[in-house]
Amino acid sequence: MTGPRLSEDPDRLPPPPPAPPMIMLPKSSQASQEHDRPDSAYGGSGGTPSLSSAESVESVDTLTHDVAPPPPNPLLTSQHELNQQAQRQQHLYQPQQQSIQPSNPSTLDQDQSSSYADSAYDDDTSSLNESITDTLEFACSHYRWENGRRYHSYCDGAYWGPNDETHNDQQDIAHHAWRLALNQSLYLAPIQNPTRILDVGTGTGIWAIEMAETFPAAEVVGTDLSPIQPTWVPPNCMFEVDDVTLAWTFRKDSFDFIHSREMFGSIADWEEYFRQCYLHLKPGGWVEALERGVKPVSDDGTVGPDHFWTTWGDTVLSIGETWGKGFNAWEILKEKMEDAGFVDVVQVPMKWPIGPWMEDVHMKELGMWNALRLDTGLEGYVMRLFTMTGGVRFLGSVRLKGVRRLTGVQWSYTEVQAFLGKFKACMRDPRNHGYLPGLVINPVW
Repeated sequence: MTGPRLSEDPDRLPPPPPAPPMIMLPKSSQASQEHDRPDSAYGGSGGTPSLSSAESVESVDTLTHDVAPPPPNPLLTSQHELNQQAQRQQHLYQPQQQSIQPSNPSTLDQDQSSSYADSAYDDDTSSLNESITDTLEFACSHYRWENGRRYHSYCDGAYWGPNDETHNDQQDIAHHAWRLALNQSLYLAPIQNPTRILDVGTGTGIWAIEMAETFPAAEVVGTDLSPIQPTWVPPNCMFEVDDVTLAWTFRKDSFDFIHSREMFGSIADWEEYFRQCYLHLKPGGWVEALERGVKPVSDDGTVGPDHFWTTWGDTVLSIGETWGKGFNAWEILKEKMEDAGFVDVVQVPMKWPIGPWMEDVHMKELGMWNALRLDTGLEGYVMRLFTMTGGVRFLGSVRLKGVRRLTGVQWSYTEVQAFLGKFKACMRDPRNHGYLPGLVINPVW
């Protein structure tokens, strides 16, 4: 026994109707429609869509555009019924072209205006804040490359030193050398139980991190032009991208201790810098500056006026003058501090031997570390200064008379490398008993 079937009369079998046309919504149109929707409908940029009931229906219609219509029902026996089915399918799958424009708050009633302010306005503010943050982050971390070295981008050109891994390693070596010079201490100022500490020009942040570990109850803030500090730090340590030569944004009378180290060639007006320190220290607070020279000298005459190291020092000092930020900070700190209002200024002089030529075991170790940092860091010290600033060009002689003062003449990369090679050659000569003068200075407020 068979089930019901259509008549076998060929005249009653209608031809199958043609499939309704597929009208697909282009992706660009979809993206345009999504872009035209107000942010409030999506809970802010990048959020999960939160649609009203009317919008949900529209969304269902839009989503069904990509679904193929079902085939005609073979059990329909009349052409009229087949045509009706085709019309229903065409109506169901016809794309609903419409554009949703943001509402104008001025035309809304009070309730609608309040809803608009509570949703779209807050989302726009959030998006704006995120955009500003992203822009600042890009501006601070989109570094500049010169002669194979990486430099800061925030306040581009304000600092001579690179911020790549090679120079950062050199900074950590310098930190170890300063610990040796200070008998493993982080500071010399007689501070007790500080609550807030500022490290100016923090670099890799190693000093600030160790101070935060030493004083866990104190807030330690490190500032620098480059965001190169680690993120895994003590909870009481934080870092900020800032230029110390600009107006300070900290609250006045808020720090117990302000520390800086090797800021030579970074500050044009030292008196103004110490004036800012004075304003932002609490009464009785301390400021400490650690600086060293760039011109090697000797006590036994092995580094005389005709020595290459003398040529080196005069060259760097002259280019620093052209740069506008001198490298002789260690010679003027006491005077600038007193001019800013500090009293009881104490200077602690020290020597940084270049190489292990001293007999004292402590100074011999300091000399080895100092030679290591010079050997790895010399290129970073002078490459940008010499190739961008010019000022003095070395012409090949190790004598001072072999240097001509040519203001504005920039060095080539090859000339800088040749100049560095001569300095390093002198470092390997044990007959040279040179050292770099330095000091630690800390007055009371």
